[in-house]
Amino acid sequence: MTALAPPSAFPSSVRVPALGADGMVTSSHPAISRTGAEVLATGGNAVDAALAMAAVAWLALPGQCGVGGDMFALVHEPGGQVEAFCGSGFGPDGGTPDRYAGAALLPRYGPLSVAAPGAVAALTALHAAGATRPLTELWEPAVRMATGGLPCTARTRDDIDRHRERLAANPETAAALLRDGRAPAVGTRLAQPELARSIAALARDPDALYTGTLAERAVEALAAGGAPFSGAEWAASGHVVGEAPLRGRYAGRNVYQTPLPTPGWMVVDQLAVCDGELRAGGTAPLPLGAEAVHWLAGAARIAFDDRYDRAGSDRPAPDRAGSPEALAEARERIRARDLPMPAGARPDGDTTSMVAVDGDGRAVGLIVSLAFTFGSGTTVPGTGIVLNNRLARGAYLVPGHPNEVRPRRRPLHTLNTWLVTDDDGRLLHVGNTPGGDGQVQWNVQLISHLLDQDADPQDAVDAPRFSVFPGSDAGDLGSAAELRCEDRLGPEVLAGLAERGHHVVRVGDGGGGGSAQIVSVDHRTGCLAGGSDFRQEGVALGV
Repeated sequence: MTALAPPSAFPSSVRVPALGADGMVTSSHPAISRTGAEVLATGGNAVDAALAMAAVAWLALPGQCGVGGDMFALVHEPGGQVEAFCGSGFGPDGGTPDRYAGAALLPRYGPLSVAAPGAVAALTALHAAGATRPLTELWEPAVRMATGGLPCTARTRDDIDRHRERLAANPETAAALLRDGRAPAVGTRLAQPELARSIAALARDPDALYTGTLAERAVEALAAGGAPFSGAEWAASGHVVGEAPLRGRYAGRNVYQTPLPTPGWMVVDQLAVCDGELRAGGTAPLPLGAEAVHWLAGAARIAFDDRYDRAGSDRPAPDRAGSPEALAEARERIRARDLPMPAGARPDGDTTSMVAVDGDGRAVGLIVSLAFTFGSGTTVPGTGIVLNNRLARGAYLVPGHPNEVRPRRRPLHTLNTWLVTDDDGRLLHVGNTPGGDGQVQWNVQLISHLLDQDADPQDAVDAPRFSVFPGSDAGDLGSAAELRCEDRLGPEVLAGLAERGHHVVRVGDGGGGGSAQIVSVDHRTGCLAGGSDFRQEGVALGV
């Protein structure tokens, strides 16, 4: 499948939301969406659909997610309750600051970049909290697809081609993804029988990844590669329970977000800084004007500065949304065009996200990742499981920093997902996007499009995108400030941003990054509307 052209290339009648009455799913790959839609159509609920979709994503988008990665989700129940599931693991217990003394950064790839995976633990907790079908049934489509092979898409071919030298360095990874040392052609079936057996085994016993045979193989392989894992931190990473989400307010609505170690608080704080400012000149059609983009970019820059200064996974998050004085200070800085210099966002799409909503009003926003594309590039021998490199991406080697690498301190994450309700607890919107440090910016933009501009979900995900760089990725600290803008913002807006002091970097009509997914609820008609980003190969499906 080839990537879609920018929406400007389509007649306006084509880019409309998908519609459904009994359920809706949306994702960045047709096979993922089809799997979720089939679960809903056969009587499963949104939790069932999301669990099945997540497993298929491991096969459909192997560069962006996998069994060896992490997962975060928000669940909205028909009664209005919202719960978060956060699955990310610890680095090695032997990974003390002294272990890395003298280094500026952790190795980006290989065994020393790995944190224990959290995805399977979080999916297991999600299953226990709300599924109606066994994991063996929900993950059977993924097992079947891994056995027979999914056709390689343009996105996966390009991911493999960009990273083929690194993938070739690991024999197990190379055998699964390369063909004669090269990226496979589009349409080539990528069968992964070892991974199929691993997924089937995990469906029967998810703990096997943390305390069983799979855990032993992973720890042994990592230790042989020099990573100081003991196995105890691996077992501790397998414990996930549902927890309270973050909640903020924007445009008179409730906005829920995932808690630490995710940057969900950054979305809540940016929205609080922008609340009431983006409608000041009336609701102009998308794209936004220069002043609105300046506000959104300024709020993002301040949030990243707060993150670097104070954020760690084991301490309270910064909270401008809860401080009128801090909000006033941020707004004054934006008005005065006095934005902080960056401490160090790389909007890479090495993550994927999905949404499922059922006819009862239950909704799941779910996001999964390997950190950088294909994670560490290290495959656990005999399993087909590629491990993440979240430790290298998320943890710092800055002495005394709240995000400094330490045993049993989870590295800070880029993943987050959100949903919006009214004051009666009714679901209005649920969405997410991959894209590294771009996520917290684009999610704010998406929510603003929906609530400030009254955009439908397809218009919101297709709107011109922009992001400040750098944010807080360990490898980007100290980079020069940029505002990366899609050209579709228009020459007047781009010139206006330069006049406001931004170093504008143009990235083409659709090169801003991400792959946003949204489902919205119209309570007047009972209809669901879904939008899937043209920047990747996804689709929204209603049932």
